[in-house]
Amino acid sequence: MSELNRQQVETNFKSFQEKLPGIADSHRGKFALMRDGEIIEYFDTVRDAFVAGQRIFKEDQVFSIQEVIDTPVDLGFFSHALPQRQI
Repeated sequence: MSELNRQQVETNFKSFQEKLPGIADSHRGKFALMRDGEIIEYFDTVRDAFVAGQRIFKEDQVFSIQEVIDTPVDLGFFSHALPQRQI
């Protein structure tokens, strides 16, 4: 994993943990597409979030995805590709 990807995943995960209490009720079960510590958009499936991330960030493909659940899971590099539940 490149240093840029590693930093992006770490920044996004930390920011997601901070934002989670404010978004859990309204977005539970959705997938948050993230970049630079900001939630870009919510999606119903991890696949939809991943495809949008590839399209939006086509230049460098640097983004991550987190499922809005009560306890966030840090999957490191794979946080943008492997959901907590079945797709």
